[in-house]
Amino acid sequence: MIYIVEDDAAIRELEQYALQSSGYEVQSFESSEGFWQAMHAAEPELVILDVMLPGEDGFSILKKLRNTPSLRRLPIIMVTAKSSELDTVRGLDCGADDYITKPFGIMEFLSRVRAALRRSAPEEKTNVYAFHEILLDNARHSVTVNGAHVDLTYKEYSLLRLLLENTNLVVTRETILQVVWGTDISVESRTVDMHIRTLRKKLGDAGKYICTVRKVGYKLADSEEESEE
Repeated sequence: MIYIVEDDAAIRELEQYALQSSGYEVQSFESSEGFWQAMHAAEPELVILDVMLPGEDGFSILKKLRNTPSLRRLPIIMVTAKSSELDTVRGLDCGADDYITKPFGIMEFLSRVRAALRRSAPEEKTNVYAFHEILLDNARHSVTVNGAHVDLTYKEYSLLRLLLENTNLVVTRETILQVVWGTDISVESRTVDMHIRTLRKKLGDAGKYICTVRKVGYKLADSEEESEE
């Protein structure tokens, strides 16, 4: 849902029509009163906010939204007839994500809306990683090989997930230490090797996919390039 706060009826209707024609759900308001009532009922995905409004102006609305912890990441695009650099800077400094001056083209308007929504979209994180018979379900914090559960320690699990996230790519010992142990200092160079050895053993035949890249690190691949020393 996108909320439009615009007192100019012609512009408000144009913005609403353009957004609805592009498949967005829209509610529009000519002043802050109706907008705040709607905000109490349901939070939108994006707000298109005019500056010059009757009663409470757009800057005041923007500040209130940004001072509300749950709304600090809400995308807000300021749309106004004011085109001075000072107004633009003020809007951006107050927390607006973008600033469009009137008159504007509909294609540009829609492009900026899409860009704001993309930036605010939560990053998708993979919950399931698979490589041949190895399956790691991050949501359940479980690992199976050919459907059989494999009991791993926290470090072994984190190490396997890192390799699965970088399939066929070499993961250096330094990267492993930083991601799995939380440091880039050599805890003990052989510590990584020891965990790789136990991980391979627990994975059984699937352990062959963990390849050693001499003097560099490890990678998950189809055939082992060098055997573990």
